Amino acid sequence: MNKNRISSHHNRSISRREMLSLCKNGFGGLALLGMMSALGCGPRVQPETLLGNKRPHYLPKAKSVIFLYMDGGVSQVDSFDPKPRLAAEDGQDPYRKFKVDATQFNNIGKILKSPWAFKQHGESGIWMSELFPHIAQCADDLAIIRSMVSDFPEHTNANYFLHTGLGIQGRPSMGAWVNYGLGSDNENLPGYVVLDGGLIPPGGLDNFSSGFLPASYQASILRPGDTPLANVLPLEENMALQQQKLALVNKMDQSLLGQLGAVDAVNSAIENYELAFRMQASVPELADVAGEPEYIKKMYGMYSDDPHTAGYGAQCLLARRLVERNVRFIELTCPRVGADRWDQHNNLKDGHEKNAHAVDQPIAALIQDLKQRGLLEQTLIVFAGEFGRTPFAQGRNGRDHNPSAFSIWMAGAGIKGGTVYGQTDEYGYRVVENPVTIHDLHATMLHLLGVNHEALTFRFSGRDIRLTDVQGRVIKEVLKV
Repeated sequence: MNKNRISSHHNRSISRREMLSLCKNGFGGLALLGMMSALGCGPRVQPETLLGNKRPHYLPKAKSVIFLYMDGGVSQVDSFDPKPRLAAEDGQDPYRKFKVDATQFNNIGKILKSPWAFKQHGESGIWMSELFPHIAQCADDLAIIRSMVSDFPEHTNANYFLHTGLGIQGRPSMGAWVNYGLGSDNENLPGYVVLDGGLIPPGGLDNFSSGFLPASYQASILRPGDTPLANVLPLEENMALQQQKLALVNKMDQSLLGQLGAVDAVNSAIENYELAFRMQASVPELADVAGEPEYIKKMYGMYSDDPHTAGYGAQCLLARRLVERNVRFIELTCPRVGADRWDQHNNLKDGHEKNAHAVDQPIAALIQDLKQRGLLEQTLIVFAGEFGRTPFAQGRNGRDHNPSAFSIWMAGAGIKGGTVYGQTDEYGYRVVENPVTIHDLHATMLHLLGVNHEALTFRFSGRDIRLTDVQGRVIKEVLKV
């Protein structure tokens, strides 16, 4: 047996009769029983710990991951992959230039040049477009991968693939896998947090689920603001009243304890209810940014005239505060900017500019702020969407989906900044050198966290399943030696 393997087997399921019996007598009491002793309400039962700290396979570079999810598909040829040939052949028929694949809407227009100029940035001289002027200032911290490929041209399946390593519903998300493999370093906050910018991605909340892993590993969804989580503040006037209620529930359900044995669903419920109780104090403290210096808030764009920039700035600041509190995996979703996320099937210039303006300054501030605090070297930042866009127009002024080539970037822990890896053809349509798959991205993220992606498994449906399935390689070319 491989001693380095992190794996698990399902415990037995709850029968219908047991579940009805449990609910009949008050499920809340059983779930909250573990916290009762801390309140002086009865004996403490210690279930098998699901969320405790676990050892990595080897010394990690990263303690936390911030995943900047660019919902809809950023156009690679308008951001991080300059293609002068598009300008030279603007308005020409793509069928006369290269093989054109069927697209989502199959409304094939003419070759479309980028509306934005590209310039070299930093000592590394990386080419980036004027769409991201603030992120461009961080060029020497970025490793840009221009050769990403996906298996799916449609949002829902591509989102599942990006988040779970499989293009169908029901698998654990990457954050859940990280939470399962490494546990939490902060017992008062979830190990996996999604900061909701206002857009639920195609595929819904299953993009952030625990799938067949215990429910304790799923994402907790927070929003920036005074009340980041519904019902996080107790309704009782004082702690004594809440304690009395919990004691009553405990008394009603105490007779059921031990009848079911070790069951994942019960243990997960216990863990989640205990964590929810502790979050009553930790989440309001986390969300209270009143003590942050004014120059920090301004740097993040929180005083911007654009409310979407201000909102995403609050998300990025909250992400930094979560990193400071040792939260393991943090994902940010996009704000509603009045255009259709990054999915510009028409009006490319207007839609991409609105989305870029919302995230550009806050993301650059996040990198710079982590760096000045000495946290960037232990935090992995990933900027990625589910696929790219076509070099020809959809209709007159949009771009359709393109899973055959897109760009992402990584920064921070273990990343060799000022690097460009991979290459697309002269049109940015297909990868021609060093293709990188979603499984490769996941393998690299786990590697930087100190986890061997081939050894992080969970026994389900008769086999040991992993985030990277039976594929994936670490992208060593973008890592520091």
